[in-house]
Amino acid sequence: GMPQKYDPTFKGPIYDRGCTDVICCVLLVIAIVGYVVVGVVAWTHGDPRKVIYPTDSRGQFCGQQGTPNEYVSRFAVGADAFTRGPAVSSSPIQICVSKCPDRYLTYLNAYSSLTPGELEYYRHFCIPEFKNLQKAPVKVLKDKECPAMIIPSTPLARRCFPAIRAKKGIIMVGNETTYDDGHGHRRNVTELLEGAKKANVVLETRQLAMKIFEDYTVSWYWIIIGLVIAMVASFIFIVLLRFLAGIMVWVMIVMVILVLGYGIFHCYMEYAKLKGEAGSDVSLKDLGFQTDLRVYLHLRQTWLAFMIILCIVEVVIILLLIFLRKRILIAIALIKEASRAVGHIMMSLLFPLCTFFLLCLCITYWASTAVFLSTSNEAVYKVFNETACQFSGQTCQPETFNTSNVTKLCPDAQCLFAFYGGETAYHKYLIVLQFFNVFMFFWLANFVIALGQVTLAGAFASYYWAFKKPDDMPAFPLFSAFGRALRYHTGSLAFGSLILAIVQVIRVTLEYLDHRLKAADNRFAKFLLSCLKCCFWCLEKFIKFLNRNAYIMIAVYGTNFCTSARNAFFLLMRNIIRVAVLDKVTDFLFFLGKLLIVGSVGILAFFFFTQRIKLVQDTAPPLNYYWVPILTVIVGSYLIAHGFFSVYGMCVDTLFLCFLEDLERNDGSAEKPYFMSPNLKKLLKKTNKGQPDA
Repeated sequence: GMPQKYDPTFKGPIYDRGCTDVICCVLLVIAIVGYVVVGVVAWTHGDPRKVIYPTDSRGQFCGQQGTPNEYVSRFAVGADAFTRGPAVSSSPIQICVSKCPDRYLTYLNAYSSLTPGELEYYRHFCIPEFKNLQKAPVKVLKDKECPAMIIPSTPLARRCFPAIRAKKGIIMVGNETTYDDGHGHRRNVTELLEGAKKANVVLETRQLAMKIFEDYTVSWYWIIIGLVIAMVASFIFIVLLRFLAGIMVWVMIVMVILVLGYGIFHCYMEYAKLKGEAGSDVSLKDLGFQTDLRVYLHLRQTWLAFMIILCIVEVVIILLLIFLRKRILIAIALIKEASRAVGHIMMSLLFPLCTFFLLCLCITYWASTAVFLSTSNEAVYKVFNETACQFSGQTCQPETFNTSNVTKLCPDAQCLFAFYGGETAYHKYLIVLQFFNVFMFFWLANFVIALGQVTLAGAFASYYWAFKKPDDMPAFPLFSAFGRALRYHTGSLAFGSLILAIVQVIRVTLEYLDHRLKAADNRFAKFLLSCLKCCFWCLEKFIKFLNRNAYIMIAVYGTNFCTSARNAFFLLMRNIIRVAVLDKVTDFLFFLGKLLIVGSVGILAFFFFTQRIKLVQDTAPPLNYYWVPILTVIVGSYLIAHGFFSVYGMCVDTLFLCFLEDLERNDGSAEKPYFMSPNLKKLLKKTNKGQPDA
């Protein structure tokens, strides 16, 4: 591309501009209207209770208002699952019960029992229509009115699962190791283990989740204090950057090296302390996955792995600093200039909260629409039978099933609830609506991010192109930039975010295909899929980089997306050395700043929650897993630091692009003076001849 020519009328972000990419703006409005319609239709047909609550074999919710099971049911049990043990038949019968069974009992024993109420207790686990307690047991079991047996069960997610537990290495259900299968045979409870294995994994996960929840209930206020400390530290760090950018950068570098050095020292001390202790030499591979993560901290191999990782990070950072030491000075000048810009536009530090709020709205709408779409199917009933039947698997209606020809030709056939589906056009295109929901989420999320970037770029560009800073700046640069972006460039933002959304949807599709092909043994397909995933990952990164710089050009010149992207790309290519070194060194320094804040707050949280600070040792709450609040504080601190530094990053990128434009447009003469600050001119050995410094 050709370098930019001098324009005597250009004085910063153009105010007299027109609307750009109007077609994309119209498409976005139409898509949003369609998205709202999809949401309304989904909310009309959907029922989230289908995700949460179990149903019986008639598709009716257990324990829900407006159903026949409203007052007497809370859990669902599978009658046929109990009848045949782990070998569930093709026609599982779901029954709503008030509570799960708490004992071993067969129907034959209950029927012949002399204990009063034994058969009445068993009747709670039969179908609701079963009233005749004098009916012959053989007839009851043949008609599948009651299960052949019940076993002690435990409720999980409103469903009853065998209460399997291990006692001294022996698998037991309740207090028994065998059970009567209802057909006169004794079976070992290990036969139930495979069928309930996944349920036990879920049960262990639930127990882990409950302990984590307990930790949050006793430590939430300390977590908030930790996040407030991270926010205050980030704010103080940015304020200090304005006045002591050079010193702060070097202090930051030294502090990061010291923090990593302490981490290496601490890992070594823990590694040495565990030497000779029983069980500390067990390998991570032999130990496997444990829900109690504290177990890993008693292994020497864990601390050795932490120490090696920290050593590698330390060496990489030191080598990068050695080779880039000369360029760090120029990066410091850019940071100082960005500090002044942020100092004059302090509201920019709060603007990410607006972007975060809009993103939360997008996520909430997408998630709720996805749930309602996935639960908007109707109950589908199919014919189930034990013997050969030509109607097996066909759809049926419970209301008319008993009077149909199916019961005459197949006496043992039953019309049972199979799944949620539908035959209407709406149900046939549900997958299309789900795809549209995902696509619109990416489009709107990218649009919100683009709006934030254009707004910040317009505000910071008005600072750079003010010859007398801050006198020549507009009164409210952030609000002015936000208004220009919405009024004139909604279409351009929609265009850029649309391109990115298409690539992201393709990536999601490839990930889905990769997940489906994991069980396949087609190596060529897996290789091709891996190549496509890599290519589209690179393409997404490139488009994000190009969009970011295109939005800066849109904010400054008011051109359409394609023109802005082309001009930004060629401007960066003409200054590829500066881009590769200055911009990336600045990003690296910001990363070190985040690392310092997160590392410092994380270490403080570690010492506090592990009760290693003597002054507040009794204040720290008792915890099941101390890593729960520590990880929460670390992740929250990173998000807070990222929010503050993202403003700085956008400021540096904007000033850098404006700086390159300034070098191409102007030469320092009286007619074409530089707009850059005196520090940048001094660093680059540039001067304004016959003009006072900007």
